[in-house]
Amino acid sequence: MWDCACGSGQATFDLATRFNKVVATDASAEQIASAKPHPRVEYSVALAEQSGLESGSVGLVTVAQALHWFNLERFYPETKRVLKPAGVLAAWAYGMNQVAGEEANEIAQDFYHNVVGPYWPPERRLVEEGYRTIPFPFKEIVAPSFQLEVHWNLEQLLGYFSSWSATNRYIKAVGRDPTQALANALAKTWPDPHQPRLVTWQISLRLGHSV
Repeated sequence: MWDCACGSGQATFDLATRFNKVVATDASAEQIASAKPHPRVEYSVALAEQSGLESGSVGLVTVAQALHWFNLERFYPETKRVLKPAGVLAAWAYGMNQVAGEEANEIAQDFYHNVVGPYWPPERRLVEEGYRTIPFPFKEIVAPSFQLEVHWNLEQLLGYFSSWSATNRYIKAVGRDPTQALANALAKTWPDPHQPRLVTWQISLRLGHSV
């Protein structure tokens, strides 16, 4: 299988526990260099639209949280070229998370949509729409519902918000860190900051056979 735009291998490593061979590519040499090695994974630097793979050589192509960045007019033909007959493309993404506790969740949602919302790149809209508006020239397979779940304390949740590209763009534009005010607001709803809470993300998955 081909894990396209693998980054540093967050999805690749788990895929390697289920497939005999994973070819994992990313356009960033830095990301590939930081990827965790696995005996079943072959990492290489390559564009999504120009993989370097042989035609008809893979049964599955996966794209985790990256399809919205691709030149789809070039990526889809490349995908169909490398897939075996009846091969499958699976592309998934996740948007804003939900935090356990109504008040805490409302504060988190406001931060995402209103505070740093204007600083998300335009492509983020495609993720929020669950990839449903992206052209998908494959024989669609009805996908099951998936959800990511973690249990995080307040510090871990704030660290995640701090990692957002929109948060960093806000800091560069405004000159202050918006997570400081967020931390103060959430602390009022989180009596024990060390107590973990359930945090979830709904997975949006487009799945289809090559035609």
